[in-house]
Amino acid sequence: MYLSKTEAAVLPTTLTAVRTAPRSAPEAPERRIWPLLGPAFVAAVAYVDPGNFATNFSGGAAFGYTLLWVIVAANLMAMLIQSLTAKLGLATGRDLATLCRERLPRPVTRGLWLQAEAVAIATDLAEIVGGAVALNLLFGVPLPIGGVITAVVAFVLLAAQSRGHRPFERVITGLLLVVGLGFGYTLLFSGVDLGGVAGGMVPSFDGADSVVLATGILGATVMPHVIYVHSALTPGRYGDAVTAGRTEQGRRRLLRAQRLDVLLAMGLAGLVNAAMLIIAAQLFTGGGQADTLEGVHAGLGDQLGTGAAIAFAVALLASGFASSSVGTHAGQVVMAGFLRRHIPVLARRLITLAPALAILVLGGDPTTALVWSQVVLSFGIPFALVPLLWLTSRRDLMGGWVNRRVTTVVGALVAALIIGLNAHLLIGLAR
Repeated sequence: MYLSKTEAAVLPTTLTAVRTAPRSAPEAPERRIWPLLGPAFVAAVAYVDPGNFATNFSGGAAFGYTLLWVIVAANLMAMLIQSLTAKLGLATGRDLATLCRERLPRPVTRGLWLQAEAVAIATDLAEIVGGAVALNLLFGVPLPIGGVITAVVAFVLLAAQSRGHRPFERVITGLLLVVGLGFGYTLLFSGVDLGGVAGGMVPSFDGADSVVLATGILGATVMPHVIYVHSALTPGRYGDAVTAGRTEQGRRRLLRAQRLDVLLAMGLAGLVNAAMLIIAAQLFTGGGQADTLEGVHAGLGDQLGTGAAIAFAVALLASGFASSSVGTHAGQVVMAGFLRRHIPVLARRLITLAPALAILVLGGDPTTALVWSQVVLSFGIPFALVPLLWLTSRRDLMGGWVNRRVTTVVGALVAALIIGLNAHLLIGLAR
């Protein structure tokens, strides 16, 4: 091929321009990871739901800082469990309920679905009751009407998911931050006994009642329904994670993003739970004001002023709204996964609303209802944890994402501990 004089004169300039053209700077790792965060914050809402309010304040009021280590241990367990369920969704592109249906006999699948539905109803009961109490404390709204308002708001929040996962995650994360800010404000004025905190980090109990309450704190922290939800959020949230995870580099990037997501979200939830117990230990130890949510609200107002009482009620309201919408979403995930069926969200909302409204209309004690809802949830933990560990340890399913042996062993120990402590709780309550 021959070049004209004009082309020959232009060619060196063109080649020089190509060689010297600035290359686009590689995207910073943090810029690639931060947009992937969000699913764990939806799951984290369940770890600061109204049930946690009841158990954490009761623990701090009754035993001071003694049970602080239980909250820390439970939060570490939650980080492991949510990391495994997120990884399951990433590796397979399917959620836990769907994988159980595909790999377990039909009678087992139906049994798992029935208990998961009971867990979803118990979860919704706690969230609606908590929201109703918060509306009553803030505005004097009667409890039954407050329950309906909480259900309607949760339904509206869930509608944000029709625009994609990101708007829903942002709304839930915002409500989680409201809860955190509310208790951060209260903690600032209540103060912290550093010596008490240090002592509370040493594993110990103070009689049989403290063991039962510690088990209740653990049962209220490890929530079975968000195991299903988190595994359903990660495949759609991370795009085609299955394809991206086929290479070692892609797998490392997704795992790094998922672990950071869990660390930040569960870390925030753990700090909020610890703040609840610390506030109760500082203000209510030896007293009876923390026996009910209404008592906590009144006690904060008496000792720290109206601002602290309002901050508590607002945090409780945000918790009820956010966790109720996540609970309803959990019910959808469970039915779609186990049965491959969908029912309208409004119909599900009415079904799960009925038990909570019955308690509120009949004048049942809201705090007692919260405690018993956590007992029901304790039954559901093994039915989610054991299949999760079994599935994530299977190389034929997980491929390069399969658990390391040490991860499976630690996970099995955590599952055994949770099952044992929840069994102890049930035996103690039956006496």
